[in-house]
Amino acid sequence: MEGKVISLSGKELRTIELSDAVFGLPINEDVIWYAVNNELANARVGTASTKDRGEVHGTNRKPFAQKGGGRSRHGDLKSNIYVGGGISFGPKPRDYSYAIPRKAKQLSLKTILSLKIQDGLVSIIEDFTVESGKTKDLLKVLSNVVDLKNPARTVLILKDDDPMIKRAARNIPWLSYLTYNRLRAHDLFYARKVVMLEGASAKLNEFYASETKES
Repeated sequence: MEGKVISLSGKELRTIELSDAVFGLPINEDVIWYAVNNELANARVGTASTKDRGEVHGTNRKPFAQKGGGRSRHGDLKSNIYVGGGISFGPKPRDYSYAIPRKAKQLSLKTILSLKIQDGLVSIIEDFTVESGKTKDLLKVLSNVVDLKNPARTVLILKDDDPMIKRAARNIPWLSYLTYNRLRAHDLFYARKVVMLEGASAKLNEFYASETKES
């Protein structure tokens, strides 16, 4: 599979080879759902907590006499049927995270990349950095591949941890930045535009294709 590389001025420079093992897979909706839900579960804080009747602060006296009143017996006002009482079967702090097989995670990322390629949502741009670290300089580069007047959710895939690009990108609300070897299925799947550095596409070919060979 071939991909077109765009210059910083928006002109087509050359074509590069994209691995079919990474960008040419059939779409597997099940594995995408599996990976996205795993990331959402792992991101849950899980700190919601309620008190049961044994944890509510209050008196232990009976609200009224056991017998003689014609009413149902009650032990104390901390029962869940009273306002201010305990909560029955309420949430307690818990860990929602769980692990999925590495091969399933890798397959989901490659499937999403293939899906974005098929939908024509991927642009490959020549390698660059933002030496100034300024947002306006990064936007000037992205303006050749993204409509800044009506920007959609965009993911920028980097070839390495470039601190200056990350510094420039953190003030752009519709832009997420990911390094080629630390992709997130949720961000990729919901992106309406994927912008890859040329070096990142080469490293994706090498990194995920090698995962396929090991399998």
